[in-house]
Amino acid sequence: MQAEVVPGVLDEPTAQAVGETGAWEAIRAALLDRSGLVRAVASGRRRGLDQPPYQRLELRYVDLKGQRHLQLTEYDERQAHTRNVPAAEAAALVGELLTLPYGTWHVETTTETLRLRYTKKGKELLHRQAESREQVTGHDRVKQRVLDPAAPFLVELGISDHQGRVKPSRQAKYKQIEEFCKLLEPALEEALGAGRIATGRPLQVVDLGCGNAYLTLAAYHLLTAAGHDVRMTGVDHNPAARTRNTKVVTALGWQEHLRFVDATIQGAELDVQPDVVLALHACDTATDDALARAVRWEAPLVLAAPCCHHDIQKQLKSVSPPAPYALMTRYGIVRERFADILTDTFRAAVLRQLGYRVEVVQFVDSQHTPRNLLLRAARTNAPVTPDLVADYDALAATWQVHPRLAQLLLPARPAPAEVVS
Repeated sequence: MQAEVVPGVLDEPTAQAVGETGAWEAIRAALLDRSGLVRAVASGRRRGLDQPPYQRLELRYVDLKGQRHLQLTEYDERQAHTRNVPAAEAAALVGELLTLPYGTWHVETTTETLRLRYTKKGKELLHRQAESREQVTGHDRVKQRVLDPAAPFLVELGISDHQGRVKPSRQAKYKQIEEFCKLLEPALEEALGAGRIATGRPLQVVDLGCGNAYLTLAAYHLLTAAGHDVRMTGVDHNPAARTRNTKVVTALGWQEHLRFVDATIQGAELDVQPDVVLALHACDTATDDALARAVRWEAPLVLAAPCCHHDIQKQLKSVSPPAPYALMTRYGIVRERFADILTDTFRAAVLRQLGYRVEVVQFVDSQHTPRNLLLRAARTNAPVTPDLVADYDALAATWQVHPRLAQLLLPARPAPAEVVS
């Protein structure tokens, strides 16, 4: 399989021809460079192959008892699994990992960044860019935080004190934001690696219903720290919040690239098409409004954490449940929780019918917030199947409900006879 360097991506000093096996040899060499590897991440799924055993992998070198080890961290939906392999045995581990069906590899070394991805036709593309960074091999970094509690924006927001410690009363909020960012970073790398988001220009990100801008500021901090040239817009129909948020951004010196728009989710107008759309805890059908805007903008990546789900709850009160499921709506608390699940099931199904690959994951433990599901949607333009449409229609008809997101988006879908199988 022929691999190539993408024109215009490389700095001239690092550009080089890549042969048929050169891409994988470059990745392998970087992973085995015990004095040069800073961090490597594998994520996504290669088209046409089985799902990898974990959502993503991370590799780096650590020093344990005076000896260097290759540390592998494997992430599933709930936790991270870490193991350390002596550097002398790293070649066998790396060889095994490179056979797994991950769609992208993002490798950072002390001298460059490498991104390997596959095109839709299965062709390998290798991006290389010269960059300088420091290798850190201290083992205590295993429990590192994505968001440094001492980050100035956390102090400005009142989440951390001036000694860089998260305030006891703000631990839950800090945890929510950090866990959201943990899911944002690999999702963005996968979208970039798959070519869904163009490189060579600023990354456009919008946060719909941003409120007090905790997520807006955290995402901007995270992505700029990762080396992205970000243009961020926070949207909320609250003039007081806009004034407050603008003061915080000005104090941080971010006002050139981070702005706030006083508008409703439905009414917000942007002068550019967003690459990433975020929505954290937009209440009730505001989440549907945010998802609908993202779809209409054809956003390549969407991350939304829904809040309350009153709309479907109210509808369930006035319908006759299908037998034998009446017992599920007899008790208020059970009906409420079932409505939550049903609402997000419909949302995921609607997005899938519109060309998005959707994951529904838990982004933070329920002890921090009961509203802890995240919809992560990547625009792939995959054709919708008749079975998906039929299953969605049958579920909606069975429960006699009319999901808000479907009302906003599905009237424009193809008629069943026109659906591509």
